[in-house]
Amino acid sequence: MHPPLSEPASLSLLLTWFRRVEARVGRTTGTDPARGMGALWSQERPPEEGQPTERSRWQAMARQLLTTVLFLSVLLGSCVLFIYIFWSCRPRTCDTPVCRRLLDHYLKSGNISVAPCTDFFSFACGKAKGTLAEEIKRQLQRILESSGSWHPGSEEEKAFQFYSSCMDTDAIEAEGAGPLRHIIEELGGWQISGNWTSLDFNRTLRLLMSQYGHFPFFRAYLSPHPSPPHQLVIQIDQPKFDIPLGQELEQKNYAQILREYLTYLNCLGKLLGGNPSKVQEHAYLSISITSQLSRFLRPPGQQRTQGKLFQMVTIDQLQEMAPAIDWLSCLQATFTPMSLSPSQLVVVHDLDYLQNMSKVLEKQLLEHRDFLQSHMIFGLVEALSPALDSKFQEARRLLNQKVRELTEQPPMPTRPRWMECVEETDAAFKPTLAAVFVRETFSPSTQSAAMELFTAIKDALITHLRRLPWIDEETQKKAQDKVTQVQVTMGAPEWALKPALARQEYNDTHLRPSYLQSFLSSVRSRQARIIQSSFQPSPHHRWKVSPWEVSAHYSSSDHMVAFPAGLLLPPFFHPGYPRAVNFGAAGSIMVHELLRIFSQLLLPGCCQACDNRAVLQCLENHYAAFPLPHGISFNGSRTFQENVADMGSLAIALQVMCREPSTQDSQDTHSPPSLRVHGPLSNTPAFARYFSCPRGTLLNPSRRCQLW
Repeated sequence: MHPPLSEPASLSLLLTWFRRVEARVGRTTGTDPARGMGALWSQERPPEEGQPTERSRWQAMARQLLTTVLFLSVLLGSCVLFIYIFWSCRPRTCDTPVCRRLLDHYLKSGNISVAPCTDFFSFACGKAKGTLAEEIKRQLQRILESSGSWHPGSEEEKAFQFYSSCMDTDAIEAEGAGPLRHIIEELGGWQISGNWTSLDFNRTLRLLMSQYGHFPFFRAYLSPHPSPPHQLVIQIDQPKFDIPLGQELEQKNYAQILREYLTYLNCLGKLLGGNPSKVQEHAYLSISITSQLSRFLRPPGQQRTQGKLFQMVTIDQLQEMAPAIDWLSCLQATFTPMSLSPSQLVVVHDLDYLQNMSKVLEKQLLEHRDFLQSHMIFGLVEALSPALDSKFQEARRLLNQKVRELTEQPPMPTRPRWMECVEETDAAFKPTLAAVFVRETFSPSTQSAAMELFTAIKDALITHLRRLPWIDEETQKKAQDKVTQVQVTMGAPEWALKPALARQEYNDTHLRPSYLQSFLSSVRSRQARIIQSSFQPSPHHRWKVSPWEVSAHYSSSDHMVAFPAGLLLPPFFHPGYPRAVNFGAAGSIMVHELLRIFSQLLLPGCCQACDNRAVLQCLENHYAAFPLPHGISFNGSRTFQENVADMGSLAIALQVMCREPSTQDSQDTHSPPSLRVHGPLSNTPAFARYFSCPRGTLLNPSRRCQLW
């Protein structure tokens, strides 16, 4: 059997055949073959016009044969091309192991008893158990519990030992409250337990902030400045109270919530050996202080509207406006080795709160200095409870359970110990754990395939922007330029791919026999790393996204999108998946994140030349018409931009929505999961055609909103 001919070989044979024909013509007629070849292609007729000769008959035969061969060649080539296109473009069954696992995942997650045209969310996700985030934490658990051999004293060894110490509940139970009592003694003791030394208020506050990472009255941290060049700057913000008493005075169960919180503080005091009557008195006044401070808290949106969210002041000015705090000494102790001065500029997020806080503290210092000390100790014990024995953690669990019942929220699921320890190890050894995770789960070939997908998505979006009728040409060009110039981190950032960056960062992390002491050492080490990064010209810690996260991110200050490895693992993405799966899951998430780049165009008044008012109103009405699962509420105006991005990306990967419905946070900028699926699908005619949805059903409405 002859091997198949290549295109050049076929052409060579055809020319050889022509030469043979010409040779025969030459021999028969006595003409030169070269002249015969010229005559073969000539349009001139010989002088003997009407009389066929032997030469003319050979020419006619050659011409007919050539025409036939060329026709058959074209026909054969067309057939081959048609067959290639048909077989390469038609949907093909994927029967590889990775596809079979994906199909098994879909079958276990879906509920085919539900009609897809009325509730596709339940149809696709109705039987899903757990989330991708939980599965990734199990991967981290397997990594941390594996028997690896690490270099003595290395950052990997410290991370694995830290996790083991966290999991050693027998040792933690045996220590009891002893390590915590030792910390309280270093802070001057506690009046409720009898041995108490009255210390300077600001000295205690300095110790809490610098040594224990605890901020009882406000938060101070390093974060990028909101304006270019986005250098790290000290920022002063509102505190985060576990129970923001004072904001919920309207609640019918407010008094009962106070009683439950009082019970919790009493329990903490007794666990530390406090006198019951003194504990009761100090707990009550601690709640009173929290309640007073909570009344001055304002949501960030309100601060932004009033132009007060980012106020630049010097430390000296801050001292004049909120004199109860010794700002320079407290901030210097917290952010050592930074050199601060009274003229140092800091960002303040709520100056009104700080001024009112100062007045409350000044009054307490005059009337109840010992109670103010107790309030700070109560807060520290609450903050350290994750590193304490089960009695402290059980007290916290009971408080959370009672408060959720009183606020009509579903109970929190019980979290296994290993999950808490994975999270604590992540917080303490993020760069090291990130490098190990990437090595174990995210190959270079996966990163390359994901980059190819992103490039295709970005190019398609740039093309699609030209077709939007509601954006004028100039705005289209600006939007296209922004998409073109965006930077991307795919799978893992540089600091996770280069473990050497982490090796110098854990020299000051010292693991102790007590898990609480190891926990505190990691807190100090983490703070020191953040401060050290501020001295770098382009700090690699400025914007850190863990590789195992399952949420994409867009940073407007860096003009960068990040797609962590957690989003580029099954069932979202795999190089061996069919294209439809990768484009529909990871691809739609990429589109969603890219649309954030010019989300400001969609806000009223931000784009004067954009004729989108009618379609945006249509979209708002469209989402408002969807029924919500029982017990879930959401703020439609707050979720509007996310709804727009969901529409643009069709549907954010359905499997990320596969989780049990939970009470929607009123501050959440995303719609409830079912709406994030139903909203985009109901605006997609192809979905209705594929599932044969009758006109007028939930996912085939009579009217659609064509924004993208």
